[in-house]
Amino acid sequence: MIFKTSQNLIKFNDKLSLTAANKRKIFNDPVYGFITIPNELLFDIIEHPYFQRLRRIRQLGLTHLVYPGALHTRYHHSVGAMYLMNLAIKTLRDKGQEITQEEANGALIAILLHDIGHGPYSHTLEHSIVDGILHEDISAIYMDKLNDLYGNQLELGIKIFRNEYHKTFLHKLVSSQLDMDRLDYLKRDSFFTGVSEGIINADRIIKMLQIVDDDIVVEAKGIYSIEKFIIARRLMYWQVYLHKTVVAAEYMLMKVLKRAKELAGHGVELFATTAFKTFLNQQLTKKDFIENEEILRQFSKLDDFDIFTSIKEWTNHSDKILSYLSQCIVNRRLFRIEIQSEPFSDEKFNDFKLKTMREFGISENEVDYLVFKDLTSNYAYNPEGGNINILFKDGTIADMSKAADQLNISVLSQPVTKHFLCYPKVINYR
Repeated sequence: MIFKTSQNLIKFNDKLSLTAANKRKIFNDPVYGFITIPNELLFDIIEHPYFQRLRRIRQLGLTHLVYPGALHTRYHHSVGAMYLMNLAIKTLRDKGQEITQEEANGALIAILLHDIGHGPYSHTLEHSIVDGILHEDISAIYMDKLNDLYGNQLELGIKIFRNEYHKTFLHKLVSSQLDMDRLDYLKRDSFFTGVSEGIINADRIIKMLQIVDDDIVVEAKGIYSIEKFIIARRLMYWQVYLHKTVVAAEYMLMKVLKRAKELAGHGVELFATTAFKTFLNQQLTKKDFIENEEILRQFSKLDDFDIFTSIKEWTNHSDKILSYLSQCIVNRRLFRIEIQSEPFSDEKFNDFKLKTMREFGISENEVDYLVFKDLTSNYAYNPEGGNINILFKDGTIADMSKAADQLNISVLSQPVTKHFLCYPKVINYR
């Protein structure tokens, strides 16, 4: 909910410029309580249609099919991460670190907009409809457009986001092993899923932050909070983000979108919203997003509602693969998924494919939509992605994996890989 007084809407070039009286703006956030928007520019960015689209994109994609409360959005997360960034900047200033108001605003802009390029259903769209471009790339493009719109006031924020500013620690507050993005999504996702194992003390972690040699470090008295953070991250990945039923649902969604894309490429008429049709009917690249204003405009209108509305219509399509997968998603008739540490044998995989081909009367080329295998892996703590360093009272600094005395972080630094096999529940292995 937003409490605000008045605002004037000014139309220009199919965009909305929003200006507001200099009044207090407050969000009532279920995780942190009341969040005040620090300044007018941030409020205007939040009110822009590019950002408002995030209200219509769930933070956890199809995870609500397992955890019914997981209906929060990228909008919630982005505003929450901005709140934590504001808290981190205040903490560092209180400890004597020099952070100008311009730098503070830049860091707030960078974290607020870090997910603005996300497509519907989290990362699913990146693997099925749009190839060769990540949501981070689209976020950067949106930042450039908003910077033009708001008279180059986002320049420093963009530099911080791209790690082009000389104070590297500001970028690390946006993107690192211990950034405001991760602190918010762990706390928020735990709250909305009800998975208490993911609860972290974000306030204490932030209060323990310090800057040494332009790098983020954690004061030694905060080491146990960091241990808890790493464990919570591991548990949330395997219990929520990579829960086997969530993995099955997301791969089924990728398959239905790929089937739709294939059919559209062969000239088959498919129901789709105007924005969605743009991406179904074309093979688009990063260059298209940068150079074609219309592509970016259509992407700014694309959200979960476009995808799900189309899938509901496809449940009645004449293509049996498309209709079957769509019915399974709409009615939560998810595939069975088997997970194990070792790869599945070709014998078992091929047996499932043959049985599925006979059961559904489909070809060898089509069966890959209904029977598929892959692997997934996760680091709880990945030193290659940048260390979490601990600052001791004597001034020495040690990596978390060496500093922890109660927890073998080095074990959690190794990737855990799991292989999975998905197939319709009507099919049984001999």
